Amino acid sequence: MSEWMTDVAAIAAAVGLVILNGFFVAAEFALVKVRLSQVEKQVRDGRPFAKMAHWLATRLDTSLSTCQLGITMASLALGWVGEPAFAHLISPLFQMMGITSERLLHGLAFVIAFSLITSLHLVIGEQVPKIFAIRRPQKILLWCAAPMMFFYVVLFPFMILLSAITSYLLRLLGVDGTGHDAPHTEEEIRVLLSEAHLHGDLSRSEHRLLNAVFEFDDMICRRIMLPRNDVEVFDINWSFAECLEVAARTKHTRYPLCDGSLDKVLGVIHMKDLIGLATDRTDLDLRTLMRPAHKVPEQMPISRVLRHFQATHQLLALVVDEYGTISGVVTLENVLEEIVGPVEDEFDVEEPNVVPDGDGQYIVLGSAPVGEIEHAVGLELDDNDVDTMSGLLVSRSQKLPVVGDRIELPGASAEILEVDHERAIKIRLTVSNPPANSAKDQPDSPLDAP
Repeated sequence: MSEWMTDVAAIAAAVGLVILNGFFVAAEFALVKVRLSQVEKQVRDGRPFAKMAHWLATRLDTSLSTCQLGITMASLALGWVGEPAFAHLISPLFQMMGITSERLLHGLAFVIAFSLITSLHLVIGEQVPKIFAIRRPQKILLWCAAPMMFFYVVLFPFMILLSAITSYLLRLLGVDGTGHDAPHTEEEIRVLLSEAHLHGDLSRSEHRLLNAVFEFDDMICRRIMLPRNDVEVFDINWSFAECLEVAARTKHTRYPLCDGSLDKVLGVIHMKDLIGLATDRTDLDLRTLMRPAHKVPEQMPISRVLRHFQATHQLLALVVDEYGTISGVVTLENVLEEIVGPVEDEFDVEEPNVVPDGDGQYIVLGSAPVGEIEHAVGLELDDNDVDTMSGLLVSRSQKLPVVGDRIELPGASAEILEVDHERAIKIRLTVSNPPANSAKDQPDSPLDAP
């Protein structure tokens, strides 16, 4: 009877060692998986054992050494205690089956005991706690924090030696043993956002908005500006009534004040400054009402343009090319539209850049950014040196556009429908293999979907 009790005690010890092994595995993967910022938030929220978890997470090297030492000791003890106990317990069953050979009896008992212990060790001591810790790292770390602190203190002398040896070997391999909580790269964050969107944690509009923020700093001023030919101006040589006619027709808020052309800009007129003035005045000098005209280089990132607007409180800037010539204007609306999508007021009558025109065909504006067209129709059009579709066609054909011209593009052909001032205004784009989701299915704004 005492021998049977000894075997049962040994088996109970083996099960306990399997559970202990699982505890250390769960703690190890929770420490590796969880981010320090998440633990800090738990501390701020006052979660139980959060301070212990934070203490362990800030000492990641030695905490992991504790886990590894615990796993190793539990595994070795399990092999030493568990297999002989199971084999000794199973042997009488084979004897009852008529197996009398000691060698065969010992071999069969050992194989079955080894298989049982290995299965318990893999499933309960490794796989289950590992997967659970990977999927619930914050919760597991809080559960394990107090016992881990106890083992940390008890095993501290061994950990110091183990950590020193580990750091030395890592240095020999050219690896820095610190920095486990390295920040995510932009590409990794984009992947995480996509996964969060697929799992329903981010709505479509939130996902698009965050992606637009990442692209925000990569966009330069030249790609969003209103080109010089489309800029409406006030001329100092015009009468006040003529300037008001331009304002009534175009309905903008701000106008560059020029002397003949944009090559000589004097300032910027804000329509609010004209409120209350008689329309028939002939003695009014607009220079007394103008505000300073600020200039920005066309290669400036639009994130810096936004800061420029915030600092100067002037929401229109002149865009200057590398030769010092004014190539267009940029406004706060142009900048913000790169994040939130088109923002149009009551007076905007802008046509959409892409309009479906049958199976695999689209009517495209020549002023449309090449990147937007690529996204809408699913093509790679090679836009390294140009910004707009009109510029792309000129680059490909090596001549000024003419109505009726057909230009072959990668995966598509373009037909010029309308030209104004040597610039293609409207283009019919025929795609060889149209994407499953056509442009009509694509929302115009990152905020247009629930």
